[in-house]
Amino acid sequence: MESAAVLAGSFLAGSIPFSWLLGRLRGTDIRRAGSGNVGATNLLRTCGTGIGVVGLVLDALKGAAPVAAAMALGLSGPVPAACAVLAVLGHVLTPWLGFRGGKGVATAMGALLVLATWPVLAALGVFAVVLALFRFVSLASICAAVSLVPASLLLMPGTRNLAVHVVCGLVAALVVVRHLGNIRRLLRGEESRFSLGRER
Repeated sequence: MESAAVLAGSFLAGSIPFSWLLGRLRGTDIRRAGSGNVGATNLLRTCGTGIGVVGLVLDALKGAAPVAAAMALGLSGPVPAACAVLAVLGHVLTPWLGFRGGKGVATAMGALLVLATWPVLAALGVFAVVLALFRFVSLASICAAVSLVPASLLLMPGTRNLAVHVVCGLVAALVVVRHLGNIRRLLRGEESRFSLGRER
């Protein structure tokens, strides 16, 4: 019963559309501005750097909190891993916005930072390098997600971490699928480059 409550809470926590709510506080519906995505990157682009960073932190925390709660309750095995997946799904398929959420990168980062700290830090390094070189958040997110699986296998080897490897694979696949539109724009040379501050 406790596991079921934590799993349900993970989805509900992930489903809170913090970036959309912060945008509304600024008088902007980010679904109708910028890229139309309800994640922190579009919040930053349309409403400014400061509030965008707040949205990023909150999106990460709503992924981290359920996993940390499951571990604090002593729930072992696949439960914390399932909490990570459900928190990301809650963000991607938030029922409060017609099941149209963000792309799940920040929420996945927060959840996996608790579940698989070293692989996520390695993936963040990949993200930072790709973003610095090419200035495409989408490309950096995709590369970071893809690097998660080999990083988890190398840094957390052994069958006892099988659930972590599976979750890293699922999250990586979900992030790539959610970025298919970005991939098409990248191939056509139409993707927007990242810049600090509000888009003009």
